[in-house]
Amino acid sequence: MNIFDMTALEIGVAIKAGRLSAPEAVRQALDASGTANPKTNAYITICREQAMTQAENVQKRIETGELLSPLAGVPFGIKDNICTKGIKTTAASHILGEFAPVYDSFVMKKLNEAGAITIGKLNMDEFAMGSTSETSYYGTTHNPWNLNCVPGGSSGGAAAAVAGKMVPISLGSDTGGSIRQPASYCGVTGFKPTYGTVSRFGLIAYASSLDQIGPIGRDAKDCAAVMDIISGKDEMDGTSLDIDYPKYLDSLTGDVKGLKIGLPKECYENPSLDADVAEKTKAVAQKLAGLGAEVENISMPFLDYVIPAYYIIATAEASSNLSRFDGVKYGFRSQNYSGLVDMYNATRSEGFGKEVKKRILLGTFVLSSGYYDAYYRKALKVKSVIKKHFDEIFSKYDLILCPVAPTTAPEIGKSLADPLAMYLSDIFTVSVNIAGLPGISVPCGFDRHNMPIGVQLIGPALGDTKVLNAAYAYQQITEFHKQFKEVQ
Repeated sequence: MNIFDMTALEIGVAIKAGRLSAPEAVRQALDASGTANPKTNAYITICREQAMTQAENVQKRIETGELLSPLAGVPFGIKDNICTKGIKTTAASHILGEFAPVYDSFVMKKLNEAGAITIGKLNMDEFAMGSTSETSYYGTTHNPWNLNCVPGGSSGGAAAAVAGKMVPISLGSDTGGSIRQPASYCGVTGFKPTYGTVSRFGLIAYASSLDQIGPIGRDAKDCAAVMDIISGKDEMDGTSLDIDYPKYLDSLTGDVKGLKIGLPKECYENPSLDADVAEKTKAVAQKLAGLGAEVENISMPFLDYVIPAYYIIATAEASSNLSRFDGVKYGFRSQNYSGLVDMYNATRSEGFGKEVKKRILLGTFVLSSGYYDAYYRKALKVKSVIKKHFDEIFSKYDLILCPVAPTTAPEIGKSLADPLAMYLSDIFTVSVNIAGLPGISVPCGFDRHNMPIGVQLIGPALGDTKVLNAAYAYQQITEFHKQFKEVQ
């Protein structure tokens, strides 16, 4: 029984029925990862011994009836900015060195309790700063559909591992599209939840008001099953929401009759939008209309302001968050210094990569005296305006449908050669983080070069089940989410 012919939920069912064991499922994932990783570089660390030991333990607990989760025994990949007790966690940066946390993040604790099994830690852009997974200290990750192309970022390893049949499901993080954009580039499903529904405790911070952990899997149903495990109030995270959480998996009815969906004209009039992307994403709206949804054109007049507002806010918060990496307490420390201040300077100069240093400098600048009001305070005002516009849209519509990115995956090297173009590739995703909304990327076809295209569905705050259900409805009548590219 090949686990890569099944979804994560189907693997869980097979394990519970005794047709497959957790150790066998994990062995298949480890073997596939070991074979494909030299070509894709999707993993920074593969945990063979730990995963097999955990699998044996989980199998016993399943057989005794102790573990009831539908994902018990299922292999997972974990983005390398999510803390895992005793397993190297680097955020793809040299400055963290061989750092192995002494505690699990909230989401890892929940996954372990459910009996999910960690196969390894996945490559990413350094400190989640990038849109291509090329800024990692551990090297570029490659897209399984075309090894000469990027997988997107910053959760490029998480998307590539699922798309390349290395692991059935993974956890990523999304600060400005870092789950949805790589999911689109790799032809898999990636869900960014409402801000605060999944605890950020144990997530190495980039921009605290924007970061959110979420799943990347084969389909919306698998993502909903993961959300049932990892969502919930956490006393260790002050932004964690204390609400009655829905049963995400049970909410998937596939019924979208009467759902009002808006198509933003600014997205489809964007000069950088590829014709294939426009055609395939509009076709999704037609499919949903055929299921009974109502589709209308809408306006998102703030779209031109989302990139500057996002990068000012994100870099300002990064400047503050990354100040803790100084070579004193853990991680890398330069050997070439004289005195404490020189140690700070040398450690950060040698430990951080070019893109991270660029964003720290920009963030420090916009927070500095004389520029705070001109840039950071103004960006916060724009953030408030964006949230207000979304509130107005969602007072009339249930969902927004638009492309995830203007193009499909670019060739390796092209984006870093033109950083402004890389930043602009986030134009359709960052507003979701600015407003704290849920969004999903769903495979919807291929371009003329046979590269995957993703469509984005955006919902109101706490409208996660609406988003997941619409994605599920679309996937019930299409096959794009079932097409994968095994790495040769």
